[in-house]
Amino acid sequence: MDRASLIRRIPEIAFCVLFGAGLVLGGAAALAGTPKFLEAVVQGIAAESAAPDGLAHGVARFAVPQGFSESHYTPQVLYPVTPSTMPEWLPRAILDMQRGPPPALSGARPVIAICIDDLGEDLAGTDRAMALPEAVALSFLPFAEATPFLADAAARKGHLVLAHVPMQALGLEDPGPMTLTTGMAPNEIASRMSWNLTRVPGLVGINNHEGSRFTADAVGLAPVMATLRARHLFFFDSRTGPDSAVPAAARAAGVMTAGRDVFLDDDQREAAVSAQLEILAREAKRRGVAIAIGHPHDATLRLLKDWLAHDHGVTLVPLDEAMRRKVARDIAIVGR
Repeated sequence: MDRASLIRRIPEIAFCVLFGAGLVLGGAAALAGTPKFLEAVVQGIAAESAAPDGLAHGVARFAVPQGFSESHYTPQVLYPVTPSTMPEWLPRAILDMQRGPPPALSGARPVIAICIDDLGEDLAGTDRAMALPEAVALSFLPFAEATPFLADAAARKGHLVLAHVPMQALGLEDPGPMTLTTGMAPNEIASRMSWNLTRVPGLVGINNHEGSRFTADAVGLAPVMATLRARHLFFFDSRTGPDSAVPAAARAAGVMTAGRDVFLDDDQREAAVSAQLEILAREAKRRGVAIAIGHPHDATLRLLKDWLAHDHGVTLVPLDEAMRRKVARDIAIVGR
């Protein structure tokens, strides 16, 4: 036997020597245990050879499907879901609800808000409206040529700015270009909404111009509310008709909404406008908060400026604050 062969057989020789020593020292006990030893060795070898790739030696791996190579990349979600951010008004509304009824319901000084809409076409009237206290909200007709410039100026003066979006009326009135109408395809409504919104820089919400028919149509309002939700804007309901679907549609979409309580100048005579201002104050004292809509008529702007300069037992607040108070008030009333 050459040297190389001898070296290769060293393990066998060592096993024989140890086995022989075991027989000498252990005798019958060693012989009795030999079959169990060999059985364990053989079963272990068989199990390892039969185990799926990667399970030997206690390491578990997922089997790669036939025809696919092993991936070296982290698994990716094919269609990730982007969480929608909470509208800016919602945390405040939730906090108001947790605090209980708003101060106005607890005997504190009642509040009013005023929105002047139909702005943009009448340049002189718009300029006078912009001279009112900054808590007065201003709503601009998107299709008016001067609206982008005037709305930006109003926002810089501190006014809340809205888009006065034209919507279909019950009658034959034409609210203007890019009007939203019932029966219109949802993508067309969304497209017209986007056009109206981009025409009014600095806006925080919308209210309807006309719209007595369209605001009663829950189907048509759905894409409107989706657009407002995506941009974190509110819908101030002008309530031009008796059957508004705006509250329900807004709640379903998570859009803040509240409706006006008083029109200041359906009748433009000075006595009539003055009477409506008194009704506004009385409604606020009765319910804690009230909101009025007016227009850039000479009598309205002149009487409103003078009326706001005096104390009528109510406090003028921005429109969005009054809307939040109305929402909190209604929640508190329902919860009683």
